[in-house]
Amino acid sequence: MKTASSCTVIVSALVAALLADPAAAQGFPSKVVRLVVPFPAGGSNDVVARAMSSPLSQALGQSVVVENRPGANTIIGTEMVARSPADGHTVLISGFTFMSMAALRTKLPFDPLKDFAAVTRIGTQPFVLSVHPSLPAKNIKELIAVARAHPGQLVYAVNGYGTAQHLSGELLKTRARIDMKLVVFQGGAPSTVAVLGGHAGILISTLPPIVQHIPAGKLRALAVTSRERSSLLKDVPTMMESGVPDFDLSGAMGVFAPAATPKAALDRLNAEIMRAVQLPEVKDGMLRDGFAVAPMGPAEYDVFMRDKIQQIQKIAKDANIKMD
Repeated sequence: MKTASSCTVIVSALVAALLADPAAAQGFPSKVVRLVVPFPAGGSNDVVARAMSSPLSQALGQSVVVENRPGANTIIGTEMVARSPADGHTVLISGFTFMSMAALRTKLPFDPLKDFAAVTRIGTQPFVLSVHPSLPAKNIKELIAVARAHPGQLVYAVNGYGTAQHLSGELLKTRARIDMKLVVFQGGAPSTVAVLGGHAGILISTLPPIVQHIPAGKLRALAVTSRERSSLLKDVPTMMESGVPDFDLSGAMGVFAPAATPKAALDRLNAEIMRAVQLPEVKDGMLRDGFAVAPMGPAEYDVFMRDKIQQIQKIAKDANIKMD
């Protein structure tokens, strides 16, 4: 027969077990939360991080600060987060570069898959293939026809080797069975200037550097690389709408934490970030930068990230792209 004392112990144990995870969640955060951006100030990741910092601070009850740690193609900032205490107080805001590192590099001071836990996807960003007005192509089918008539002569400009823009160009070459010449620039601005000046006929870029040049007639947008059209270029079709099969490659900004971060902290961060990106002051800024708000939970984002890495590896293998 159980005594009143033993029943009390059992009930207390059950209550403690039921409250353990919520208690852990309530205990986070206990100090300043750092949003580490592995890019220079002013870029999309930085702008979104700063827009989120104030509402996140209010929701979490702790200061949320943005730290720019650029360098070595994002490796410096990413390694800093990988080596930080796994308590949820230091997280990384990155995107396609994080996934391309995992897919294309073997010599890193960290393992992108083993040393990080996915927190949430914030949004996705299509890339745009545009051409100089002198190029006789008003759509992707015409561009493919020109490329086939002049193999290896069309030049496409991108913002860096191994970037999403570069991979988009190589995916087009594979899917459309065409040959184009790659010219790599150190950044989006130089590659845009090169095409505006007629030094290259094709530009694959994000939306912000080119939006003003399209209505001015300085560039002609032919297609976006994502599955859905961009809200900023509603009249511009996707690659698949343009007849290029199975073409879906876009940027994806998200948040990552050190691998051993407690689930309660990951879930709390995910919930508050998902609320923050729906606020007008955050969402509108993302839309202006060409991002579609598309948050995901930790498990869903982890699956998305691993699928994207496999996609990048396949493109790189087909195009013989090597980063190390």
